[in-house]
Amino acid sequence: MKKKSVKNDNSTVNSLLVRRPIQRWFPLFILPTFLCFIIGFIWPFAQGIYLSFCTFNTPKDATWVGVQNYVKAVTDPGFTNAFWNTAKFAVVSIILINVLAFSIAYALTQKMRGANLFRTVFFMPNLIGGVVLGYIWSMIFDAILKQYNTYLTANAKYGFWGLVILVAWQQIGYMMIIYIAGLQAVPGDMLEAAKIDGANGWQTLFRVIIPNVMPSITICTFLTLTNSFKLFDQNMALTGGAPEIMAQGAKIKMTELLALNIYSTYNINKNWHGVAQAKAVVFFILVAVLAIAQQAATRSKEVQQ
Repeated sequence: MKKKSVKNDNSTVNSLLVRRPIQRWFPLFILPTFLCFIIGFIWPFAQGIYLSFCTFNTPKDATWVGVQNYVKAVTDPGFTNAFWNTAKFAVVSIILINVLAFSIAYALTQKMRGANLFRTVFFMPNLIGGVVLGYIWSMIFDAILKQYNTYLTANAKYGFWGLVILVAWQQIGYMMIIYIAGLQAVPGDMLEAAKIDGANGWQTLFRVIIPNVMPSITICTFLTLTNSFKLFDQNMALTGGAPEIMAQGAKIKMTELLALNIYSTYNINKNWHGVAQAKAVVFFILVAVLAIAQQAATRSKEVQQ
């Protein structure tokens, strides 16, 4: 007993000797990262909120105008149209990408031949830049539609579904990897118990596998939701927002999403820089609220193991 108490005393002393220097000097090690975070994120974010209440050409010549920029932003028909385009695009993309990614992941975890090769092939589109993909797919779609004497940007429906296909093709492989990790983590004893109880494949899928894969579903839904709302380079390269129509006394781009609309607003003229910044703040709040709501909704359904 004495030897054991001596051993415990030594471990306690060693633990204190390790922890005391860490507790004393940890601010010194955290400080560089904290300063980078303030300089690279907190300060630009705070300055962006301030500039959303100003007219400016550069931040140095900003002039306070109050909520005028926000009024212009929410009453801009192009911004409203871009919001509804983005909302529809997000709903379709979330369903399509996650259903296909889960289906492919489920198939590739069924001990099929060449599974690793298929994983690599499906993941590869995610390595290609969005602008490059946009130009490649625009040529593909135009070549197909040429047979019908039309082209991608001639019709808003063509542009919308072209964008959905492009983004799904790019992101399904990435979500597939996350789903594969979740499927491989499903407890084997649960699957064996379901088999012994006589559950068929569909019952096992919906009552055992999917509830256990909910953490992966939460992550993939979050990523597809935020990626859909933040989509910019693919939208710019594939359609550029075209086609355009005149409505409510303004030009409206029928396939323009929110990020591209903010970019276009900033480039109208210097008097609209503040309006574009106000749109960016509204955009941030919108994405943050939706992401938090989605996280709360899906995490409540996760199975605690």
